[in-house]
Amino acid sequence: MTAELTFDASALGTWTDEKRFDVTRERLAAYAEATNDPIPAHRAGDVASPVFAIVPVFESLMEPALEVVPLSLIGRIVHGEQDFRFHRPIRPGDELVAKGTMTGWRGKPNGTAACVYLTTHTTEGELVNEQYVTFFVRGFDTGDTVGEQAPEHAFDERLREHAPVAKVVQHVDDDQTFRYSPAAGDPMPIHLDEQVAKDAGLPGIIAHGLCTMAFTSWAALTELAGSDVARLRRLAVRFAKPVLPGQDLTTEFWHAGRVDTADGAVEIERYAYETTTDDAVVIKDGLAEISS
Repeated sequence: MTAELTFDASALGTWTDEKRFDVTRERLAAYAEATNDPIPAHRAGDVASPVFAIVPVFESLMEPALEVVPLSLIGRIVHGEQDFRFHRPIRPGDELVAKGTMTGWRGKPNGTAACVYLTTHTTEGELVNEQYVTFFVRGFDTGDTVGEQAPEHAFDERLREHAPVAKVVQHVDDDQTFRYSPAAGDPMPIHLDEQVAKDAGLPGIIAHGLCTMAFTSWAALTELAGSDVARLRRLAVRFAKPVLPGQDLTTEFWHAGRVDTADGAVEIERYAYETTTDDAVVIKDGLAEISS
């Protein structure tokens, strides 16, 4: 007899210890280069490209899951969704602190989606960004829904009745994962070792999901925000299929209305998007919110 596997609801809402991260111009420039970001301010390290926000919280990502998800299921976890809320850009010289907590889960027939909420502040207490990371535990259905789930950002299929307002084609380089891994501090071997990736059931080395998301972020900025990262307020995606080095990405954006703000002082436009490669959708339910 083996004990029944269950998630531990008592650990929900437990925050990790704060992790400190000092931002350097060199680190920002390296991340921009590793994601083929063409925006001059990003390449120079004057300001962070949007998805760099994952780097200061990287050590805090999995820790909440270890408190809730049974250890024997940790190997089944994949990154399902990512939702950034930007309060201001990250800049060189920033001294940041990050922490995270798991807020809840939702069981499904093919697995369980579990949400981790993370915050990044300056050491003086200024909120820089918030993140909702949805992990998916493949093949294990808890059979229940507990706690708070990540906010929705589903694509409205009625948008396809109109032409997209922007379309961007980008190329993932053959060496992209080897450049991205050190720049992001992500050493996962499925992105670096062909045999390890194949042993995991993949066709070979795959691109980091957040690298693919970074490509879509600079596509949104260059096409919709005048290459000004300070205008990006939210960026959310669902990772649908792996991207392989050497493939081309096609990202299409549809205007999806405006965000109602509390005081109406700032106009924020919503853009839904998806990214495909070789006629397969690799990023679904994409959402970018951009201020005027």
